[in-house]
Amino acid sequence: MLTVIVDYDSGNLHSAEKAFQRIAAETDAGQVIVTSDPDQVAGADRVVLPGDGAFPACRDALFAQTGLFDAIEQAVTQQARPFLGICVGMQMMATTGHEYRPTPGFDWISGDIRLIKPDNPNMKVPHMGWNDLIIDQHHPIVDGIKTGDHVYFVHSYHMQVMHTRDMLAHADYGGPITAIVGHENRVGMQFHPEKSQQAGLRMIANFLKWRP
Repeated sequence: MLTVIVDYDSGNLHSAEKAFQRIAAETDAGQVIVTSDPDQVAGADRVVLPGDGAFPACRDALFAQTGLFDAIEQAVTQQARPFLGICVGMQMMATTGHEYRPTPGFDWISGDIRLIKPDNPNMKVPHMGWNDLIIDQHHPIVDGIKTGDHVYFVHSYHMQVMHTRDMLAHADYGGPITAIVGHENRVGMQFHPEKSQQAGLRMIANFLKWRP
């Protein structure tokens, strides 16, 4: 079993690599590697796409790597391998991003990436720090997770999903903030599971054993 964390020069992958490797070792879930090699991505059993920074910059960096997105699509859409997008990696699953300029996403989950606009003017953007998850519907990725469990967010934009069936969990930050989305063999987390202590590690374990 091979899980790849896609490296496309978008942020420090060290903490994600260590967290996934630790949980894979504890749960006998096989090997976890960080790679930008399209052949390794296309042949992976699971694909993780992190992302830090602005939506357009992350999208441009990913597509600048020759053959890398094609390899992701081969694994995820053609072979139905489990996929996890983290932070901007989740946002790129949407139809369109609206950070700085309209930017096309993968259109794997119908929706747009929009600026967070809390209804309380005292709430600052970016949304940064710990917040409670509110579970909207059952999914294997949230096995053992309950409403009120804390996860760690750092973001100014979030996904506004077109279909409520794709919203697995949200947080309240002066209004609902999309936290977890899911559709078929693809899930995304706006927060950083690798920085979210026990709740985050549990969801990493859930992903590593998930068979859609």
